[in-house]
Amino acid sequence: GDVRREQTFSFDDLLAMPLIERDITLTCVSNDVGGPYVSGARWLGVRLTDLLDRTGVGDHADQILSTDVDGMTISTPLALATDGRDAMIAVGMNERALPVAHGFPARMVVPGLYGFISACKWITRMTLTTYADDTAYWTDRGWATHAPIKIASRIDTPSGLHVRAGRTFIGGIAWAQPVGVGKVEVQIDGGPWQPATLGPSAGNDYWRQWYLPWHAEPGSHQVASRA
Repeated sequence: GDVRREQTFSFDDLLAMPLIERDITLTCVSNDVGGPYVSGARWLGVRLTDLLDRTGVGDHADQILSTDVDGMTISTPLALATDGRDAMIAVGMNERALPVAHGFPARMVVPGLYGFISACKWITRMTLTTYADDTAYWTDRGWATHAPIKIASRIDTPSGLHVRAGRTFIGGIAWAQPVGVGKVEVQIDGGPWQPATLGPSAGNDYWRQWYLPWHAEPGSHQVASRA
């Protein structure tokens, strides 16, 4: 039978429901090694499961098909969105109202999944359906339907091609949802991997800072990091 389920909620309905606040890092699948398309924020929103429970999920749906104000569609695996992670429909970001650029008035945030299968912004509709019955923008183009965020690290400093010789440090961030970052190592000029010092943890769904003191000798050097 037809598994599509729809129920109307207003923005005020969302704000009247219990809200959660979580520190979550999001990243784009197109982010290159060391790239800028990753960021962390404190998100405020309604648990996705609370919203689905009010609608009634049923036994047959296997995806949430989200549609934004311009008709863009994002397909999220229902099993991953409801497996206990802090998936939400966010209405706030960094203790302020959700900015327009980040999806005002409401957007989906699912930790551990790349944005093209989870992070629908300016969301207007979510439809419980199946992959056999409905496809989204990226699935129509042959992209994966399941896309967990891969463990990664990024070097943020030195931030340019030149650094003053002498005492300095190498530092950056790393993420590994949903297990968290347990270790970061740094390699200098192809030498042995050295353990970096980790900053405090803000939870397994949030990135973690790290650094390694370094005495930079004059000349050219190559540095690498791994989490």
